[in-house]
Amino acid sequence: MKRTSTYFPKQNEIHDAWRVIDATGRPLGRLARDIAVALQGKDKPTYTPHLITGDHVVVLNATSVMTTGKKSLQKIYYRHSGYVGNLKSMTLKEMQEKNPEKVIELAVKGMLPHNSRGRQMLRRLKVYPGATHSHQAQTGNNPIDEGE
Repeated sequence: MKRTSTYFPKQNEIHDAWRVIDATGRPLGRLARDIAVALQGKDKPTYTPHLITGDHVVVLNATSVMTTGKKSLQKIYYRHSGYVGNLKSMTLKEMQEKNPEKVIELAVKGMLPHNSRGRQMLRRLKVYPGATHSHQAQTGNNPIDEGE
């Protein structure tokens, strides 16, 4: 009787794709979940826990992401410099006004593995406050495509 073995893709068999996600009117948590799944590659049949099989993700319109209830006033982000008495806090509303990209990045960061692989996945995330981005290959204006 032959035992079947689990298929593990090799590093050269993994192909990276780019996904462009529009955050307009989408709830923050559900958007972050979709992004985290895409970065990890859990929606692909070739998902392997010890390899990064996910895609690069570009998020547009970060300023228009929405939250339900009173989260914009009640959710607080904390940061600490390490010195005594230097605990800084900022509400979600203040953070969206000051740095809307950071809101999505922090939400996704909490849903990724908390190790070196998770940090590598987070580097594949690009968040922009408006509808324009600088990744030429993902805009459809790639000169390589036009020459074919």
